[in-house]
Amino acid sequence: MGSEPPTSRDTLIDHCLRALGAPILEINVDRQQCEDRLDEALQYFSTRHFDGVQKTFFKYQITQQDLSNGYIELENILPPSGDATDSPTGTDIVSVIRVFRFGLLTGVNMFDVRYQLALTDYFGINRGLNGSQANPMAGYQSTMSYISLIEQIFSPEKSIRFSKVTNRIYIDALNEQNSEVTAGYYLIIEAYAMLDPDTWTKIYDDRMLKKYVTALIKRQWGANMAKFDGVQLPGGITLRGAQIYQEALQEIALIEREFETAYELPVDFMIG
Repeated sequence: MGSEPPTSRDTLIDHCLRALGAPILEINVDRQQCEDRLDEALQYFSTRHFDGVQKTFFKYQITQQDLSNGYIELENILPPSGDATDSPTGTDIVSVIRVFRFGLLTGVNMFDVRYQLALTDYFGINRGLNGSQANPMAGYQSTMSYISLIEQIFSPEKSIRFSKVTNRIYIDALNEQNSEVTAGYYLIIEAYAMLDPDTWTKIYDDRMLKKYVTALIKRQWGANMAKFDGVQLPGGITLRGAQIYQEALQEIALIEREFETAYELPVDFMIG
């Protein structure tokens, strides 16, 4: 009977050590070194594998401090559920796609021209505008395109700047002088967020992650043993740390190529 699938850091490391030959062979790698290589693999996994991240829509309420700063701190962004203990949170964001258009022309209510247009022309959309049976949606679509053009002119998409290093989303329109946005206003942020493997433990059993962690630990093993390369042990055994190291480098290169060609998300257009 085979072993259970990895569901934690420890069980994944044990799986990788067995793949390298343990306990039959002595894998000369410290446990902390294995932990470091796992962290390295998870970081790569979250940027190169579609199962490492998730497109998420975060709701954020602007504060007076945000208006004074001109940016939003990621640590202040709660999970979409609103539960602070849930995942992902703002600190898990790895890339920001856009902040939905906001300003005076973006509120949709019963006095909005789009609402009134849909309300008054619902019958016409289904039966033909102005009594015409031909192309019933054409007039409605043309009007909505015109409204969209007006919004683009008078309330365009706001430019944003984001870097994971700063953990801040800079929004140029977010300032105390802009009367369109006040404290209490809600923003919708579309972003890719890293999934926490301790919450979503199936990540630890991912085929590519297991291969990658194994190869990284093998590289560490070869680096540890390289200083003793060529040393002959009793019984005629000769240490070949450099060979293990080179084999691991080749394996890592092939695995990373597979990540990039088969599992990496396509590049999104950046808005802002």
